Amino acid sequence: MIDFTVETEIARPPSDVFAYVTDPSKLHTWQTNTVSAEVQGGGPLVLGSRLRERHRAPGGKELDSVVEVAEFEPPRAFALRMVEGSLPLDAHIRLEPSGDGTRMAFRVHGQPTGAMRVMQPLLRLTVKRQFASYCATLKRILEAT
Repeated sequence: MIDFTVETEIARPPSDVFAYVTDPSKLHTWQTNTVSAEVQGGGPLVLGSRLRERHRAPGGKELDSVVEVAEFEPPRAFALRMVEGSLPLDAHIRLEPSGDGTRMAFRVHGQPTGAMRVMQPLLRLTVKRQFASYCATLKRILEAT
């Protein structure tokens, strides 16, 4: 099982952080392996919306996934559940006011299947490092604007 939480303090109000992390057009700016993300069927992101995401894997291969919005509570909580994809990981973001900004808790959890199950210890470490980098990039972007 992969299950970890990355906590990040961001010097912006929760509403600003929520708006940024829930905007599919901005996903590639902070999740740097993301090539694109779009809401299937168009329209605004709401509970139950599905997004098709394309990510660049090591070696440059591009992989598609479909995620569903499982929680949408502006400006406090946002969650995505993997529907289709090679690595079944779900994500939950919790935002709380903290001093002059926001405390963001980004939880990632799931159970690798098939050949990836054997690689789980290395995969857990790699994915945690990757998401910590994403959160640092998000912080840098939001605090610069």
